Amino acid sequence: MGLREYVIKRLAFSIVLIFFVIILNFLIFELMPGNPTDFFIRPGMRKEQVDALMHMWQLDRPVWDRFTTMLYNMFSGNFLNTLSFFSQEPISKEIGSRVTNTLLLIGCSTVLSMLIGIMLGVIAAYKRGGKLDSGLVLVALATYSFPTFWMGMLAILIFSIQLKWLPSGFPYPPEWASTFKTSGGLPPPLVDWIVPGTSFAVRIPGSYEIYTRMIHLVLPLGVLTLFQYGGWLLLARASVLETITEDYVVTARAKGIKERTILFRHVLKNASLPLITSAALSFGFMLSGAIITEGVFSYRGLGAWIWDAVQVKDFPVLQAMFFIIGVSVIVANFISDLLYGIIDPRIKYG
Repeated sequence: MGLREYVIKRLAFSIVLIFFVIILNFLIFELMPGNPTDFFIRPGMRKEQVDALMHMWQLDRPVWDRFTTMLYNMFSGNFLNTLSFFSQEPISKEIGSRVTNTLLLIGCSTVLSMLIGIMLGVIAAYKRGGKLDSGLVLVALATYSFPTFWMGMLAILIFSIQLKWLPSGFPYPPEWASTFKTSGGLPPPLVDWIVPGTSFAVRIPGSYEIYTRMIHLVLPLGVLTLFQYGGWLLLARASVLETITEDYVVTARAKGIKERTILFRHVLKNASLPLITSAALSFGFMLSGAIITEGVFSYRGLGAWIWDAVQVKDFPVLQAMFFIIGVSVIVANFISDLLYGIIDPRIKYG
């Protein structure tokens, strides 16, 4: 089977898989006990008011009608125009106001943890059995085992409360949300800033906003990177140890090739298939956010939004986010399958 046939086959399989994701996404919320009206019903409310809520959210329609409607909305993209039960805002607007924060936090932490973990993992494998190897593995296991909420609170205590070096949370200063004249509370690179208590507008340069966002990003980014890098180190170390004793490595050393070139150009390349799979899953789940870390640092991202939606049973939000996350993982795995053949020519599509 050639590459073209393989791509067509994988695309067909991915479409079928997306269909099953939609079915599962629907069944999960149908089988959950209770419904979203439980959060809004108050003692003394009349039956007509409850029925009006059910009708407004289309919960009084037959199950099959709701499923076909959701199926159409998911495949057509119309689900992004659905209103949230709780905020009564379109889901696309809610996502747009948070996705930048999540991509900055999760994207940067994923890339940094991958680079640091893989590099240290290769070094640990090269120094296998030595003190450096034991030390790197011990630290990686420790940071990978610590709860993120504990590391987050400890970071706030040390760097924000005691040393007063960094802000304790939020993606930007809290006053920006009310003083910036923008929709969704996300300031553009150049905006008019209204001085609190006055009508005086100040033009703030984009570099100031970038610097401020970076300062607010340091603590949550550091905690997530510290938590994630250990897994990459252990995976890279195990993968490299499987290939570092191969015959081609002995041959390369006999030819006088530098050890750094052997490790990172030959050994790591042939040991990278498990790393590609893990990287694909990490980037696929990027839009799910970091619920615990975002909660600890009051970081306005998609993870905190999902948690809030769970609290109030906001089904449209949860169905939309689960669908987006599921499709992202499917696409990421599809890309990783194609990368296998590019990185390792021994793999044949079939």
